[in-house]
Amino acid sequence: MAAQPVLWIEGESATESKVLKHPWYHGEVKKDELSGGDFLSHFEKEYPGTASYDLEIAESGDFELWVRANPVQAKLSYQLDAAASQAIDMEKRQSGNVNIASNDKPDLRFLAWAHAGTLKLTKGKHRLSFRFDSENSNHGSLDCFVLAPAASNFTPMGILKPAEIAAQKDNLAKANQGWVPWLPAKDRFEGALLNLRPLNEKFAGEKGGIGVKGPDFIYRGTGEKVRFWAVNGPPHELKGEDLAECARTLAKRGVNLVRLHGAVFDNKTGTLDPAKVAHIHEIVAAMKKEGIYSHLSVYFPLWLTPENGPGWREGYDGSKHPFALLYFEPEFQKLYRGWMEALLTKPGPDGKKLTDEPALMGVELINEDSFFFWTFDEKNIPAPQLQKLEKQFATWAARKHGSLEKARAVWKLDHSHDAKDRVGFRSLYQIFTDKTLRDQDTATFLMETQRGFYEDSTKWLRAQGFKGLVTASNWTTANNDILGPLEKYSYMPGDFIDRHGYFSCQHKGDAAEWSIRDGHTYRDRSALRFEPEEPGKPLDFSHPSADPMFNGKPSMISETTWNRPNRYRGEAPLFYAAYGALQGSDGIVHFALDSKDWSVKPGYFMQPWTLMSPTQMGQFPAAAAIFRLGLVREGDVLADIPLTLEDALALKGSPLAPGASLDELRKVDAPGAQVPKGEDGIDPLIHYAGRTSVRIGQAGPSKLADLSRLIDRDKKLVKSSNGDLQLDYGKGLLTLNAPAAQGAVGDLEAAGSLDLKDLSIRSSMELGQIVAVSLDGKPLASSTRILLQVMSEEKASNFTTEPAGGGRLKITAIGSDPWLVRKLAGEVSFKRTDAANLKVTALDPNGMPSRVVGNAAGITLREDNPYYLIGPTEE
Repeated sequence: MAAQPVLWIEGESATESKVLKHPWYHGEVKKDELSGGDFLSHFEKEYPGTASYDLEIAESGDFELWVRANPVQAKLSYQLDAAASQAIDMEKRQSGNVNIASNDKPDLRFLAWAHAGTLKLTKGKHRLSFRFDSENSNHGSLDCFVLAPAASNFTPMGILKPAEIAAQKDNLAKANQGWVPWLPAKDRFEGALLNLRPLNEKFAGEKGGIGVKGPDFIYRGTGEKVRFWAVNGPPHELKGEDLAECARTLAKRGVNLVRLHGAVFDNKTGTLDPAKVAHIHEIVAAMKKEGIYSHLSVYFPLWLTPENGPGWREGYDGSKHPFALLYFEPEFQKLYRGWMEALLTKPGPDGKKLTDEPALMGVELINEDSFFFWTFDEKNIPAPQLQKLEKQFATWAARKHGSLEKARAVWKLDHSHDAKDRVGFRSLYQIFTDKTLRDQDTATFLMETQRGFYEDSTKWLRAQGFKGLVTASNWTTANNDILGPLEKYSYMPGDFIDRHGYFSCQHKGDAAEWSIRDGHTYRDRSALRFEPEEPGKPLDFSHPSADPMFNGKPSMISETTWNRPNRYRGEAPLFYAAYGALQGSDGIVHFALDSKDWSVKPGYFMQPWTLMSPTQMGQFPAAAAIFRLGLVREGDVLADIPLTLEDALALKGSPLAPGASLDELRKVDAPGAQVPKGEDGIDPLIHYAGRTSVRIGQAGPSKLADLSRLIDRDKKLVKSSNGDLQLDYGKGLLTLNAPAAQGAVGDLEAAGSLDLKDLSIRSSMELGQIVAVSLDGKPLASSTRILLQVMSEEKASNFTTEPAGGGRLKITAIGSDPWLVRKLAGEVSFKRTDAANLKVTALDPNGMPSRVVGNAAGITLREDNPYYLIGPTEE
């Protein structure tokens, strides 16, 4: 039987319709962006728009319904025959979002594809009807819709019909010389030769949940060490089958933890939203089935803009965020505990409590807030709230010194700005610069108050029956050299230490802190070369991967990425995996999974953090294996630094304090001039040579290894203490040469022929990543299951820039789907005596077998195959 064709129906070809065309909404649009050169639209506040289409189905079967319609503030539903009407979620598997306004203004005139559902259609006639009933003049538009047989693997691409899509792949390659489109078919999962799902438990919590033993996460039931290769996600809109598919996608690529990062409350009043709580239960259950743990992050001050009201809202104006409020305001703390109680102790839709769920790895108390960051300032905290804290400080000072008068006498400063029963706060800059007795007391009070909140909250969670892990926060300070130890010490009531860090690219423009738009400027910047964000500045050795261990506790980086549109973004996954494994990091959580499909997320703007891209999720398999399996081995402890609490509170600082690595979103809260690092600190290149440890509140001698054998600043080389890694930051080349993981990241063309222990690499890619990893736990010299992974750089189709001066680029078009990948190229040869007997199978982006390409004695890389599975030839 011949396969059923895909049915493509134009919106303007309705059998019956009741719509009103608006001359602006319908007429002032780009006709060449419309399928068939026209579309159906409605704009009329008096009545909803409707359109019906008569269909003839040749054979009974399941059909995927796709619609290309307006996704902006529009409500669209469909009805099949006499069945009940179904709302269409225009965020569901959305792709190809495009501005069709003829003047390019970012208003209502957009189109995008969305997956509307699966329809069971019998042979014969059917009627499919659509309804537009949005709140704004019932506006809506339908360019076209598609009924695709489930077996067709149809994936929309703009206005191209199925027969045109294959040709468009060739057209894209011709229009973008040296690039190939990244257009995987819908992943059916079955039959994939590359699938890391077996690395996970049968279900998350199978081995008793997650605990802590010394510096490691462990399975509580077995004591086995576990590391987390994780993402911030899944996308909030995913539910049901889409959520289950997302979980399968993540597990297949090596993910074993998701950080559920989002508010569960109203952004003005803080009122709990039961629907969001129920959705968290759904996500935890869906991820659990695929062996993926969940970690909760449900409070971030940026998610609240309280309006003026009694108690904790007094003084707010609907625009300020409640920075630092949770640390000291009792009523707000009570509200916060109400969220947590509802989330953890109330049964979800399945009747289960999250306190009893071993698949819930942990809870984060507060995201990106601190008394020691620049946001702790009177301009951010309304006077009625700040006065509460000033009174607490006065009480604390009187208790310490015997009376408030005695405290002021000890401080020996002008106190004219202090109220009778309150003590004001000098700026953080004054505190870490002047370090007066008053400053030292201020820092001590702030640290004790902040730590007290974390300690009380952790005890409260335990009293509710929560058995998972607790982490305090993850933020940085106004000066990590001086204030960093106090911040970290305040975290100690938690079970592990968390932090954030981004590798940014001098991205500037309107709303650049959260979007990429036409007209924005940025700079391509390589981390492998430690290039500064601003041209002409000294090399910048601070990096989000630098991960000291504090007080012997496990460490997680719960938000991190290379921000788009940096062309060097492909360095990130293997860099994190290799140096995370070397430093003994316990969790790396990539930011952010905003789609389960391979989309550049176009529109009039794009996010700077999209993970579902070739260089990011496309490199997860090998990176996850390296990190989770420890294929790059832990390095030696090269620095062990004790800091007494007395010295920390006296603001004497730490010689080992990684930089903040802020992204654009939080740079807006920091002053333009960042505080320079002191000259007496430990060489920051130490983090690329081995492990480091800081012990706050402990006395004893410091231990610092001789770094001269590992760090050669003249040659710009850093070698790891175990010999597994070498970073040539002069050439921009990271080499992996461990027993079970070998390859290179960076300028492979300039590197020439790379001769590693068990293989050799030669490639013409000026920016590439080629790595071979063992998947069976054996060294590459004897492994019978090897993954060879290859990647270059990515960009959106039609992404264009022009020089903007000073080494920067100006974006003239942010581009659209699909992703493009610079052609992969190179030769890889294994040195094993049995290399000629090892079959090499090229795999597509879904890990499905593409073709056998010979044996491991000599592998010529194909321009569009990112993976190769290497193993013995079948008898």
